[in-house]
Amino acid sequence: MKRSRINQIMAEADDMIRSFGFALPPFAYWTPDEFTARKDAARHVIAARCGWDITDYGAGRFDEMGLFLFTLRNGLLTDLQCGRGMCYAEKLLISRQDQLSPVHTHVLKAEDIINRGGATLVVELYGSDHEGNCAEDRGGVVWCDGIQRAYAPGEKLRLAPGESVTLRPGDWHAFWGEGGDVLIGEVSTVNDDETDNIFRDPIGRFAEIEEDVAPTHLLVSDYRTWLR
Repeated sequence: MKRSRINQIMAEADDMIRSFGFALPPFAYWTPDEFTARKDAARHVIAARCGWDITDYGAGRFDEMGLFLFTLRNGLLTDLQCGRGMCYAEKLLISRQDQLSPVHTHVLKAEDIINRGGATLVVELYGSDHEGNCAEDRGGVVWCDGIQRAYAPGEKLRLAPGESVTLRPGDWHAFWGEGGDVLIGEVSTVNDDETDNIFRDPIGRFAEIEEDVAPTHLLVSDYRTWLR
């Protein structure tokens, strides 16, 4: 993805988030120079990979297959492993109309996916086989706003604003906006985007960046190179 396109997506996402009365934390608006100057104070933000995340899954077709994310808060895997401390994470996502977030699951993370506003959020579901792989002939059970619901393989849940689904490891899922763009909340156990996203098809988690302009704000995937 071109950096200029990423900057544009950030600005559009910020406008949409604000339109629903939600404000991002102050570090969201730091310039790269400000982030560099504050990197010692922002050690947890960096280590927990909080911040901007825009992906086309390495396919170069963001409008068709992509996702905007902002990690608001996140614990560390060491917290989760010892069973105490900051064992949770929270994100905001934007799924655009007909923009696919492809089929995947998580090994550790359980998550609530919440339609915070906008259009309908479609969540397509599959169960796992005995080896944990996506099973297109198996369903499973999820919880929708605290109510247990069985799903058939490939079933599409349609979540209106305010509705949610709880997904556990082994619930393979894809999602997209239907009828418009959707602001999504994600509340989960500790989030690890480096190793805990298991895709059904061989795709990448992060975008490859073409530096045609300077970044407005850093992506979480920029931290290792910009904040060394």
